[in-house]
Amino acid sequence: MRTKLTWKIWLLIIVLAMSLLSIFGLPPTFFEKGVVITSIEANSTAFEQGLRQGQEIIAIDGQEINNLEDFARVMKGKFDSGEKIKTDIATKDLEVVLFSEQAPEITVSDIPKTKIKMGLDLAGGSRALIQAQDKELSSSEVNDLVDIINNRFNVYGIEDMNIRPVSDLAGNHYVLIEIAGATPKDLEELISKQGKFEAKIGNETVFIGGDKDIASVCRNDATCAGIETCQEAEGGSYCKFRFVIYLSEDAANRHAETTKNLEVNSTAEGNFLSQKLDLFVDDTLVDSLLIGEGLKGRVTTQIQISGSGTGENQADAYNAAEDSMHKLQTILITGSLPYKLEIVKLDTISPTLGNDFLKSIIFAGIGALVVVSIIIFFRYKKFKSSVVLLITSLSEIIIILGIASFIEWNLDLPSIAGILATIGTGIDQQIIILDEARQSVFLSIKQRMKRAFAIILGAYFTAVVALMPLIWAGAGLLKGFAITTIIGITVGVLITRPAFTDMVKRIED
Repeated sequence: MRTKLTWKIWLLIIVLAMSLLSIFGLPPTFFEKGVVITSIEANSTAFEQGLRQGQEIIAIDGQEINNLEDFARVMKGKFDSGEKIKTDIATKDLEVVLFSEQAPEITVSDIPKTKIKMGLDLAGGSRALIQAQDKELSSSEVNDLVDIINNRFNVYGIEDMNIRPVSDLAGNHYVLIEIAGATPKDLEELISKQGKFEAKIGNETVFIGGDKDIASVCRNDATCAGIETCQEAEGGSYCKFRFVIYLSEDAANRHAETTKNLEVNSTAEGNFLSQKLDLFVDDTLVDSLLIGEGLKGRVTTQIQISGSGTGENQADAYNAAEDSMHKLQTILITGSLPYKLEIVKLDTISPTLGNDFLKSIIFAGIGALVVVSIIIFFRYKKFKSSVVLLITSLSEIIIILGIASFIEWNLDLPSIAGILATIGTGIDQQIIILDEARQSVFLSIKQRMKRAFAIILGAYFTAVVALMPLIWAGAGLLKGFAITTIIGITVGVLITRPAFTDMVKRIED
């Protein structure tokens, strides 16, 4: 075999290296020590002091935390006395000191060794497929419902979730909700409660969400909604947004009656009333807005609501302001779920089952590749061909996982099935290349490789066309299989198969 590498082989090596960086990060995540916060109670002291989901705890009370066992050891028995205890929690970003009679309302896990995101099938949790009861929703109505449910679950402090619109081939629209760590009972209770939205000044309810008090909310119209200004601030940037809401006549009168006796305070930003407009969802405060001096005691159906978003740079601040504005607009349109929902399908998945299944799949996959390589060796009597086939198949798996990590694609059971299907397809195509390389002596090796690749391209386009309907079939539950398989066979046709062809040429030359 000649030692010179072609550009196709170099392309495979470069993409393989980039995939490994995407999977393990730089520096590699498996060297990191500590535990990661997977969820935190939104209204807890720990949350108010700055702890957030995704932060990595590296020390508690001066004791180094390397893994979940260290965390459990430090926290065990710490709060048994029932008295307020000081807890010093150090993360990579900040240090938080808590005084409480109870353990911090957080859940943690070991830091993932890779950046591969596992879907609910492997990570554990609950999944619900829901639809509106006695009403067929349009695509836009389903998207609005997704926004409302997202906002609603955020109010409850649930962050490790995936909520998205799905549809089936018959055109029916659903919402798929996946929450890691939740039980079916928890999920069913959250969906069954429609909730309520209230805007209060002090203890007085001025208006509630929905058609009764909110006539309309300005959205997607630059004349009455948008990001106004972005400025540099200490430690980053901030952007201000504003949008207009229109109240019903009754709500406008209540607003005037409630504000007429309030005092006016002067601030650097302007003159505002002494009390704010507090927004509540299910009795939980989600935001507080300043009320301009001009609205004191005034009956007006038009109110401008403003706010801001901050970030490390102007782009981040702009995005944060846009997200905050969208969230408030969604809340004001309706703080409650607009439709009575019914659960079409409700599942629970054990994380232990997922881990066991993943280990079994890994061992089975590696075993299958080794067996196939041995068969190839006995079939073609060439050790190099077997090794090249094994290396190419493993490279294909790594590249698929690298792409999944890069695009933050959640790998679930259908996705794993897609990877297995890709391995099988890849081996079939590599055998075609090996067979063509040993056929007709009247054709050059280059011509034989072209003929093999023509067969492979035909199979590729046929497979893509066959897989496309699966993206929508079963209300999107087979989407993981379809997308992962399409990614895998595309990687094969564009990268691994051409490289394998060049390797075979060097073996046969």
